[in-house]
Amino acid sequence: MMDIVPDYLQRIANDSHPNVELREGDTVIFSSRVIPGNELAIAEIQNKLAARGVGLLTVEDYDVHVSGHPCRDELAQMYRWIRPKLALPVHGEMRHQVAHAKLARELQVPQAMIPENGQLFRLAPGRPELIDEVPSGRIHMDGRVLVAEGEGLAKDRRAMAFAGLLVVALVVDHKGRVAAAPTVLGEGMPEPVEAAVLKAVEDTLDGNKKSDPDDLAENVRRAARRAAQDAWGKKPITRVLVSEL
Repeated sequence: MMDIVPDYLQRIANDSHPNVELREGDTVIFSSRVIPGNELAIAEIQNKLAARGVGLLTVEDYDVHVSGHPCRDELAQMYRWIRPKLALPVHGEMRHQVAHAKLARELQVPQAMIPENGQLFRLAPGRPELIDEVPSGRIHMDGRVLVAEGEGLAKDRRAMAFAGLLVVALVVDHKGRVAAAPTVLGEGMPEPVEAAVLKAVEDTLDGNKKSDPDDLAENVRRAARRAAQDAWGKKPITRVLVSEL
């Protein structure tokens, strides 16, 4: 699978490689498949090559695919050569690992274990076994901050890019009663939406019977988001800030 665009191929396509030069009539074979998300980068290189009169052979049009992974017979030959005492398949998805472990047992490997992400195995001395688990999962850099997968920051930013950010500020007294007029701030949305949201917030406050600030904030948040959707057709990220006197 072609998950990145090779630098050397980019340089060849740009005619900037120090050692390789393609001329009209030459042919480039793309024998790997393109991983989704990389189509534009690969297409750009192919277009540059085509513009220079270079022929293209791809797996979509010709039977030229070459896998970087061994087939079953090749794995079996490897096991016959090495004769391991333990098979610990770690590549692919669970179904691939299960099939790999089954093949190892069929080839008389004494022990085959199927690890999962985060599991820690002791391989020696003694009999190999699972001994512990460690934190695992995908992480990425968000600016200068290391963020774990699933924290939702990118998702929130995509939502704000699509439907904006809506902030409602409330002031309440020690008994939870509204002590000042609410303030509505909308970012990335038409002005009429703010007016509709403000009206909905005021109506909610007029009919409010909740003394708990958290309950009040949730009622206002729902009313504000619903009003934005009715007026605009989109649901913005909505936050309610409650200040207690």
